[in-house]
Amino acid sequence: MALCDMCGKETRLRAALIEGTELNVCEKCGKFGKTIRKNNYIHQTKKTRIKEKEIEEEVIERIVKDYGNLIKDAREKINLKQEDFAKKINEKVSLIHNIESGHHEPNIKLAQKIEKFLKIKLIEEGKLEKTELKTTKSETLTIGDLIKLKK
Repeated sequence: MALCDMCGKETRLRAALIEGTELNVCEKCGKFGKTIRKNNYIHQTKKTRIKEKEIEEEVIERIVKDYGNLIKDAREKINLKQEDFAKKINEKVSLIHNIESGHHEPNIKLAQKIEKFLKIKLIEEGKLEKTELKTTKSETLTIGDLIKLKK
């Protein structure tokens, strides 16, 4: 007996073409594709399950949460209208309006341009944890572990 590539069930398998990929599947999972050949028994090599292992942290830049109000307050403090501010930093007025209203978050490059002009802090550093994939041979990995089927 071998394990089905989709559901992991230990049973007799058949080769089937599912979504353009040839898989060794059980009778139940075979209905999701076209059966290529029916074999009484298909030998399968033992697969490995992937586990996550946390390792180092990476520093990333992100925009502060209240960026719209910070930009609007700083702009009004130096008595500039949105139109004038947009011209000075060479951006569209609609973009400035959307950023100040909170509908559009500026990218890092634009935030740096706004920070430099208005002399405010919009970018904060955050930490992103990296993960490393570690495999173990105790369990098998199937497509069913990775996706959900619609019924």
